[in-house]
Amino acid sequence: MNNLSKRIAIIGAGPGGLTLARVLQEAGYNPVVYEGEASRNERQQGGTLDLETDSGQKALQLAGLLESFYQVCRFEGQSTKIVDKSGKVYQDDTADEVPGEDHYSRPEIDRTVLRDLLLDSLRPDTIQWGYKCLEATPVDDHRFELHFENGKTDVVDLVVAADGAFSRIRPLVSEEKAEYSGVSMIELNILDAANESPELTAYNGPGTVYALDDHKGIMAQMNGDGRIRVYLGFQAGRDFLESLDIPYDEPEKAKPKLVALFADWADELQKYITSANDVITPRRIYMLPVSHTWESRAGVTLIGDAAHLMSPFAGAGANLAMLDGAELALSIINNDDLDTAVRQYELKMFEYAGATAAETKENMELFFSDNAAARLGELMNSFAEQ
Repeated sequence: MNNLSKRIAIIGAGPGGLTLARVLQEAGYNPVVYEGEASRNERQQGGTLDLETDSGQKALQLAGLLESFYQVCRFEGQSTKIVDKSGKVYQDDTADEVPGEDHYSRPEIDRTVLRDLLLDSLRPDTIQWGYKCLEATPVDDHRFELHFENGKTDVVDLVVAADGAFSRIRPLVSEEKAEYSGVSMIELNILDAANESPELTAYNGPGTVYALDDHKGIMAQMNGDGRIRVYLGFQAGRDFLESLDIPYDEPEKAKPKLVALFADWADELQKYITSANDVITPRRIYMLPVSHTWESRAGVTLIGDAAHLMSPFAGAGANLAMLDGAELALSIINNDDLDTAVRQYELKMFEYAGATAAETKENMELFFSDNAAARLGELMNSFAEQ
């Protein structure tokens, strides 16, 4: 337990960094989490997550938070509908109203609710808000000095990069950079969907709809706050979003142009665009190489997107980040030598993250392939039969 006195800094207050901090605190450690945002409410945290039993839920169990998670998650959110542009249904399941053996397999939770669960589990002084890390420079063979945008510095024994796709810490161990995946997305929201768009709410159901055709898609998820979060996905070049000449910051002007991109799609699918009543957010999807690894370096390591950024087409990002955090914490707790702990974590993480990244890449290619809805429906139905 010699590591108890070590100064451990976690860069980023996402699910992975917070899970790491929680498991360490439960074992008597005093990690610090540096977060660039000014407060927990500075920005929206995104849509809904399915937490897997062998990753996200496993991490919460190790953090002592699984029962608390079950109190706030949505089991009905596990339902999935898959259609093509005509509205033809290839798969449509309904989450069990009565718990079955797979009832706990992939319950849903909004990202904000999950983050609040993790934040509220930590001691009040754990998170240092408004500390955007610009770089980490070596002090000696084992320690780094962190430099923050606010002018502050901190010398630490271990810096854990949980700072996402464009990590400032990753260059300390890897030359790889996040590259454009070939897929772009446009996010819309239908707030208060049950009242504003009751027919669409009934069509969508409590879970997720995947409408896939023509190498593009409309993907919609019911969120716990009553909104339907919609992602328009396109297999396209890097400059696609700009080339559309759409005024994304003027939703009412943008929506007709977005509908035109799906002109021959069924009316009920176009309603996901016409019913949108909030800001519109375009974004490119980035990824790291599928088998991203690095030579272990004393005093630094990566978790989550900083380590294995992948597209969202397996719902694995947050799940893996949380698993990373828990696995790294356990390794630190169970090893007297901090460098050994980091190496053991990295070797284990490389194996499971590499396998998931390969699966995610295959799923992304499937979503934008010919006959995508039929192929995805067949795949999902085969899982259901197992």
